[in-house]
Amino acid sequence: MTASDQQHAPRPNMPADPPAAQAPVDPHLLQQLADAHGVGTSFQGWDGLPHSVAAPTLIKVLAALGVQAHTNQHIEAALAEAELAPWRRMLPPAVVIKQGEPAQVPVHVRDGATARLTVALEGGAGSLEAAQEDVWVQPRDVDGIPTGRATFSLPPDLPLGWHTLHADSEGATATATLVVTPARLDTAAPLMERRGWGLATQLYSVRSKRSWGIGDFADLADLAAISGGRGADYVLVNPLHAAEPVPPIQPSPYSPSTRRFFNPLYIRIEAVPELAYLRPRKRAALEKLHEEVAGLNRDGARLHRDAVYAAKLQALEMLYHTRRSPARQAAFDEFCRISGSGLDDFALWSAIREDLAPDDPLWTDPACAIGTREAEALREKLADRIGFHRWLQWICDEQLEEAQQAALRSGMRLGVVHDLAVGVDHSSADAWTLRGVLAPATSVGAPPDMYNQQGQDWGQPPWHPTRLAETGYEPFRNMLATVLRHAGGIRVDHILGLFRLWWIPAGNAPGDGAYVRYDHEALIGILALEAHRAGAVVIGEDLGTFEPWVRDYLAARGILGTSILWFEYDGDSPLAPEKYRTQALASVNTHDLPPTAGYLAGDHVALRSRLGLLERSEEDERAEHNASLEKMFALLRERGYLTEANTTGPGEPGAEANTIEALHLLLAQAPSVLLGVALVDAVGERRVQNQPGTTEALYPNWQVPLGGPDGKPVFLDDLPANKRFNSLLAVVDGALRGS
Repeated sequence: MTASDQQHAPRPNMPADPPAAQAPVDPHLLQQLADAHGVGTSFQGWDGLPHSVAAPTLIKVLAALGVQAHTNQHIEAALAEAELAPWRRMLPPAVVIKQGEPAQVPVHVRDGATARLTVALEGGAGSLEAAQEDVWVQPRDVDGIPTGRATFSLPPDLPLGWHTLHADSEGATATATLVVTPARLDTAAPLMERRGWGLATQLYSVRSKRSWGIGDFADLADLAAISGGRGADYVLVNPLHAAEPVPPIQPSPYSPSTRRFFNPLYIRIEAVPELAYLRPRKRAALEKLHEEVAGLNRDGARLHRDAVYAAKLQALEMLYHTRRSPARQAAFDEFCRISGSGLDDFALWSAIREDLAPDDPLWTDPACAIGTREAEALREKLADRIGFHRWLQWICDEQLEEAQQAALRSGMRLGVVHDLAVGVDHSSADAWTLRGVLAPATSVGAPPDMYNQQGQDWGQPPWHPTRLAETGYEPFRNMLATVLRHAGGIRVDHILGLFRLWWIPAGNAPGDGAYVRYDHEALIGILALEAHRAGAVVIGEDLGTFEPWVRDYLAARGILGTSILWFEYDGDSPLAPEKYRTQALASVNTHDLPPTAGYLAGDHVALRSRLGLLERSEEDERAEHNASLEKMFALLRERGYLTEANTTGPGEPGAEANTIEALHLLLAQAPSVLLGVALVDAVGERRVQNQPGTTEALYPNWQVPLGGPDGKPVFLDDLPANKRFNSLLAVVDGALRGS
């Protein structure tokens, strides 16, 4: 995740900062309060030294959590409330446990009263009684009511799933969500017996001669079929989350409008069944729309999302209004039923957002929030447009299902692996529809590091830890279930954010933030449960600054990590392949680095120099880059994968491709259960998809179409005959199969 992943509008109206303190607050009291709410008061910087979080920042972060701390009196009151808060609830807001492990649940009742706790199993599969333990806890006075705590042990044989706790005590009742999660996700177990490899790509950039200027779901199916036939086990694509409902749309796939639903930009128009029933005049109009954007397919320099999406939306509206068969209508109705209110609310936002700007006051007006009279009036008024946006999601779902089935038919073991972005934009659908579980007046990012000494602000509101738990983690669950519905795996961008996130209060610089802790046992457990149900592998992007135990924890839960060749070092030398992690996806590069051909040539150094992003001379930067390359070449030569004759260099035909193959051969010697091959490396592309630290005015991030060494477009149709593509895939497949 990088700064340029987020090209976003200014934050919409944010709550005002708390009043300035009349006198400095007691730092010890403030630290106690921060600790009580999971807010870090210090962090280890990229320089390895501890850095304290400023008191004003702590006060702002606590305010975003709903805790006032701008005077000592407020802090003392908040500390008392933090101590008392669990006692105010009969049951915890949610209980997430590991299957097969002992678990206890506290039930708060009037002191001396009897209590009972039962578990209603998911899907009406019956109920079980929890046993009360002989555990005495000192009663507390809660607002003048003597309150005791009864401790119950949950039945040891609870099945995996989403269950409900029911507590009752002398007329008082309460319910809470109980989630039983896998102690360890076992979906990657087959990969331990036979390692796998696959392609990684940005789908929008991968076009066929049938595309409308942007890669689409049918192109994904074709890419899976082509690579699956050559031994690949998966295709990993960029986040396919929905963007804005109408142009202009956000280029970055990492700054979506929602993470639960998909981007209709990727729909293949010709694959919508209703096309066959268009009347001749409408069919001709649709074909004309295609002709108007067909020429964009030949543009090798830049993608044209807005023009393509505008044309596709017109075509899709024609298809939406074409009568569906009874079977098709029934399938659409069932999709809407399964998707529930989440789809209805997203479609409502989409219908409103067609005509309102992202900074319109409606989006932050409490009187217009989901569930209000005003919102319900708009739901009725915009019923047809809402139906259109629900239909778009159904078509996305159908075409994603077909892409996954095509992948599995080709022989892939995993198929499509989706990428889950860290969050959504402040002016997004989720920011409006899920306002109650997002923290106000703050965004997430990263503290300063060696690559960005100012820190990063990604412009995305974070989950509010307590409010998310109070929903029984339903928004988190629904998001995962939708993304995993037709997937063989999921890559979780910045999975470290399920442990802690860097919160930046509104008005603060990116480096002036604080880490906020999350209940990782709950979030990782739910991730594992939903992946288990989908039969999907989970890959955590665990790069960057993290606490040492985090990787061990993820491995113990069956979550794969991420290893990038250029980032794996042992002291000053490249890490030997046999020392790589077994439970990991290893690849030569990532989307935030140039394709390997460009990296070997140092194109990124020249680009960063041209854009003014270097903090030293281009000569010094290039010298250091070349020195690091030479260390890698030395390891390749030592292992026999490279000779002086085929080392990449100017004027040496084929040397670049040989070096890229050598790097992948080296990586194939690692024990990592998955190996990733970037499609850009397989075709000789040199241009970077995303240049961190830039805006669209400086570089066309996320808008570079797939091209070859000459910069000309590379189409899917040409891949079966592309010698460079076939050679690299054959080398990787042969290395993993031991041939």
